[in-house]
Amino acid sequence: MVGDNTNIDEHLLPDRHPQHDLFICDVADAVLKDVMQQMEHPFYSLSKKPETTVRRYEHNGNWLEITPSVKGLATIYDKDILIYCISQIMHKLNKGEKVSQRVRINSRELLIFTNRGTSGRDYIALVEALDRLEGTRIRTNIITGDEEQIDGFGLIDASSIRRKHGMDGRLLWCEVKLSDWVFNAIRTKSVLTLHRDYFRLRKPIQRRMYELARKHCGSQSSAIIDLQTLHKKSGSKSSEKEFRRAVREIAKSNHLPDYALRFDSDRDSVTFTNRGTMLPREQSAQQALIFLKADTYDEARQAAPSWDVHYLEQEWRNWIKEPPKHPDRAFIGFCRKWYEKRGRA
Repeated sequence: MVGDNTNIDEHLLPDRHPQHDLFICDVADAVLKDVMQQMEHPFYSLSKKPETTVRRYEHNGNWLEITPSVKGLATIYDKDILIYCISQIMHKLNKGEKVSQRVRINSRELLIFTNRGTSGRDYIALVEALDRLEGTRIRTNIITGDEEQIDGFGLIDASSIRRKHGMDGRLLWCEVKLSDWVFNAIRTKSVLTLHRDYFRLRKPIQRRMYELARKHCGSQSSAIIDLQTLHKKSGSKSSEKEFRRAVREIAKSNHLPDYALRFDSDRDSVTFTNRGTMLPREQSAQQALIFLKADTYDEARQAAPSWDVHYLEQEWRNWIKEPPKHPDRAFIGFCRKWYEKRGRA
């Protein structure tokens, strides 16, 4: 285990529902799923105050324009609703059940799932989150699955609410219709598993650092990213100086689940190190005996510019069913097809 953090609970929110049995999703003990593209790029506001200005993001040929409603941009806390929906759909898909873009949400179950309280104000906050998710409009060339959608769309297309009639008017359940863009990502399984303690991280920037660590490091031993790029991908509105201070604090407390974060002041970069909890899927003995030439990695980088070839190698090894006759050519072909479908990382 790398970078073990023995005092993690001191820095996390309390587990408000420790006896609650969360439903089991499709991978190992995973209960949380998120769309890869939303972990890679800054779709959500990190501010607790309403953010009402249009934001534009560009990186390596990918662009994203987000227009808020009068109630503000969807926040990283509003995203909890989507994580719940994505997890539920993936669970059904892996059981071979039919799924649709419409997801019925038991309000109390969602609040417990996301480690929130269940008081009246928590139900009010849930309704407000639905408003921001539905009101936030997206234009992007970022591909989900093998589709690029540049027309405007919402994170959810519609929502309906059922409230108990009576004294407290408590929210009973709600139903959301996911956008085509989000549903296509789920259908093509462009998702990653999140640690359950994601919902216990106290600050928006901590959640965002975990998402970026999960996306960039994955099951690798470590990944390095320069601070300027990290700042850009985080979506933080703070200055680079303030952002650097926040990163230093996270590195000092060392409390992110799954990954340790180390800040290198000389290189002004961050290293995410796998604590040993994110392990690659098991490979067959035959696959483990496949060796690639050193030159193959250079050709793979040309076939899929901006992608980490070792990450692509892991995806390729997990994808193949038996050792190919010409593994080097097969791997390069895989990288070429990967890039054609997904574009730059």
